[in-house]
Order: sequence, then structure tokens, then C-alpha cells
Amino acid sequence: MKTHLDRYRQMAEILYRNGLGYLVAASGLEARLPFRRKEQPGDRPQQPAGSPEYLRRALEELGPTFVKLGQLLSTRQDLLPPKYQQELAKLQDNADPVPWEQIRPVLEAELGEDALTRFAAFGTVPLASASIGQVYAARLPDNTDVVVKIRRPGVDEVVNEDLDILQGLAGYAGRHWEAARDYDVKALMDEFAQTLRDELDYAQEARNTRRFAANFQDDPAIQIPVVYHDYSTSKILTLQRLYGLKVTDIAAIDAAGIDRKALAARAADAEMKMVFDDGFFHADPHPGNIFVKRGGQIGLIDFGMVGEVDDKLRAQLSALFVAIIRNDPEKMASALIRMCPTSRRVDRVRLRLDLQQLIRLYQGRTLGTAPVGRIISGALGIIRSHHLQLPREMALLLRMLIMTEGMGEVLDPDFSMGKTLAPYAKRMTMHQLNPVTFARRLGQAGAETLELGAELPDQLRRLLNTLDFEGFEVHLRAEELAPLVERLERVGNRMVAAVFAAAFIRGVGELTLGDTDRWKNWQAPLMTAGLASTGALGGYLAWSARKQRMRDY
Repeated sequence: MKTHLDRYRQMAEILYRNGLGYLVAASGLEARLPFRRKEQPGDRPQQPAGSPEYLRRALEELGPTFVKLGQLLSTRQDLLPPKYQQELAKLQDNADPVPWEQIRPVLEAELGEDALTRFAAFGTVPLASASIGQVYAARLPDNTDVVVKIRRPGVDEVVNEDLDILQGLAGYAGRHWEAARDYDVKALMDEFAQTLRDELDYAQEARNTRRFAANFQDDPAIQIPVVYHDYSTSKILTLQRLYGLKVTDIAAIDAAGIDRKALAARAADAEMKMVFDDGFFHADPHPGNIFVKRGGQIGLIDFGMVGEVDDKLRAQLSALFVAIIRNDPEKMASALIRMCPTSRRVDRVRLRLDLQQLIRLYQGRTLGTAPVGRIISGALGIIRSHHLQLPREMALLLRMLIMTEGMGEVLDPDFSMGKTLAPYAKRMTMHQLNPVTFARRLGQAGAETLELGAELPDQLRRLLNTLDFEGFEVHLRAEELAPLVERLERVGNRMVAAVFAAAFIRGVGELTLGDTDRWKNWQAPLMTAGLASTGALGGYLAWSARKQRMRDY
């Protein structure tokens, strides 16, 4: 059984040397070492908070897995303060190239000993060298120019060992370190491990690329490279080579006579289509992954990092958009709490006040004229200060929106991300409110209510047994009632909705059958159910209003 002892020692040595010794203890790394390390002459001063610069240097020394981790953290405004983000953004995925003599065996093992003869030409000097793989220019027998990504030999063993260590340390830290527990470092590290393992698998990137190609097959303005399956495996990825101008090369774009305003709108519209129409988006649209072709078309590459928008995320986004449009900090707070689960109690009053300050950024403006990037950055700062944590897909989405707005403003100083976002957001919100979607949610609410009803007798029986034999004492503070009230409010909504849904669906079914006699027989029960649920709703609303007055008071 591999113990990782040598790697533990190496990691501890690097952290101590960069003044980050507190991480050795807090992460549980110290407990995995047989001897406690003594301070060495070359060590930087140990700092309880850590220097952003020293943290970056430590990650660079620790190797490719930690560089990738730092790059991920540099994009998470909900987790790190700006000074750390800015420093970690300097981390580069460049690496010294592995000699061709070590790369060639990988190519031949994957594509056969005659691999090079299957290409009309193959350049042995890499176009780019990163921590995971290297990219080479080649040409197929039909004279198609391609790029061939080849995974560096041995990198999967190194990365998997580091990921195993990081996941173990994150579990320890989550149990013993309050800061790690607040931000659910264990879940964050599990997500990172899955993302990086996917990046190691070029077959996954090939599937992502084909999916984007299918989504844009009817859009001539967007070009996605072709994947050549016969030349690709989990360690080799052969793609059509795209040529074009860098999206940030303004002088070259102007010289080519390309309309930059239209180009910015086209690029942003493509990203919005990915999110709101396809539910599958490019999560890393930095300038190196975007080419501008001579005719103004846009070429996209590198689909290793992607995000997906499912029905749950759509509903959360819709609730957030409605709250933003209505300038309602209470609804914004509720939407954020539902979106960002946390193990600690959230101070709703302070959260609402913080959101009121944020609303002043765009109050009086439409979504089309709102400063989207500033609003997102402000919201992420609030999320971080309240120890909330965004789900991975939402974090990727917000990062993508900020990057897209930045690219648009480089191309067109008058670019408005809000103007591009507004029609998509409106359409998605309307879709969430249409009868079909609403009926599906009612069905789900009914199922949850039935489940609650099935569990309730047993729970009541246990409560009565406790009262009979032990009695009970209640110790509550006012602020502790908030989560209970919210839970009861949700259950009340679901129960009322389920009663209405049952009566409505049965009645409509009878009408559809056209059996008037049976309809007459159902009129009384249907009216009774409607009156009962109306009474329940009225009582519930009165109770909810009293609860709101108590909260405001």
C-alpha cells in the first residue's frame, strides 16, 4: 500500500520554506509526518494569514496539480479576497517541454508503431507545452492541417497521487479547522479532483468538442474544430487546426476591416446561446481560446473545462433574475441562500442590508443597461463575506459572464453585457412560469408532500414516546427560528400547491372525457377541495404575514 510519505515530506518542506507552516498543521499534513520539522535558516517568516506572493510561489514549487488548483481558486471571487485572486492569476500553465524522444513512445503506444507514417507530416517541436500535455502541428494524408495534443508521460500518476493526498487533507481540515468547514473544503476539493481527472482524459474533451459542434452546426458564424476519431484516444487528441487573429489584437482586426462592435455582440451571443438555449457552455473563454477569422467568424477551441445548466440551476437563476429586476433584497437573499447551501446559520438581516447596498449599483436601470460585471463581483464579495459557497456550475457561469464582458469591452468600449443577457434571461424566466413547467413542479411538490405524509406518523409516534417517558425542554433564541420558519413555509407552499393540483388535474380529466354525469358527481368534491385549500392558503398567508411583521419588528 502506497503511503505517500515522500510526497508529504516534500509538501511540508515547500510550505514551511514559503512561510505557510500554519497550513501544515491545519490541513493535517503534520500528523502524517513521523517527525516535526525544525525551522531552517532559509525559511521565510511564518505568517498566520499567509502572503499571496508566497502562496503562489509555493503552488508553483508543488507542481502541476497545485498550479491547476491555484488557477481554479484565482477565478473564485466567492472564496478568495481580491489580493489573492490577483496574485494567483499570475500562475501559468506553461511548462518546460518534454523531449520528443519521451513523447514519441506515447504516440506509438496509443496509435500504433506506425503512428508517424499515418500522417503526411508531423512537427516534432511542440507548438505549446503545458503541465498536462504538449501540442504538435501535423497534417493528415488528405492535406488537412491538424493539432495533436499528447499527454505528458507519467503525469496521470503524479496528478492522481496529489489528488488523493489533497482529498484526504481536505477531509481532515473540514473536521478540525473551522474555516475549512465553513467553506466546505472537502466538497470543493472533490469537485476540483473530478474536473482535473476529466482534463486528463482527452476522450472527454473530444466528447465535449463534438457536442459543441452539434449545437452550432447551423451557425456559420461560429466554428468548432473537427475531432478526428481514428487519430484520438484518452491520451491523444487530434483536432482540425483553426487559423485566425487573436481576439485581443485590435490593430490586426481593424486592418482586416472587421466590425469590432458586431464581433463583440456575436461572441457574447454565442456564449448566451450555450447557457440559456443549449445548457452546455464553454467555461474558459479566455483570449487564447478564441480566434477571429478573416470574414469575422469566430473559432473556439479547448473544451476541457465546461459547465452545464440543468433544470434546478435554471429555476435558481430565474428566481435571482426576478429578484434583481424587482430590486427586492429579501427575495435576492432567499435566492442566494437556496443556491448556496451552508452548514452555518446565515444572518439574513445583514445579508439583506448588504444586498440593498448592491442594488444601488443598478437601481433605476433596466437589466440591459446594468453593469453586469460589477454586480456579479459585488454579489460574489457578499457571498464570500457570509461564508456561502456557490455550486460549481454557478461559479463557472458567473466567471464566464465576467470574462465575456471583459472581452466585449476590449473589442467595443460601448459593449453592454446586460443588453445581450436581457432577452435570454427574460425568455428563461418566462419558460419557468409557463403552464407545462409549472405543472411539472407541482407534480414534484405533490411527490414530496406524499413522502412527508408517509414519514409523519412514525415521527409523531417517536415524539409521543419521548413525551411519555422523558418529557422535554425547549431552549430557543429568536434568530434560531428563521430556518424552521423557512422550512415550514416551503412545506406549506408544497401542500397547498399539491391539493390544488390534484383537484385541478382530476377535474380537467373529467372535462376532457366529456362525461357530463361524471362531471356533476365530481363538482362537489372539487369545490370542497378548492374551498379547503383556499382556506388553508388563507390561514397560511395570515400566519406568514404575522411572521413577516415579527421579523421586521
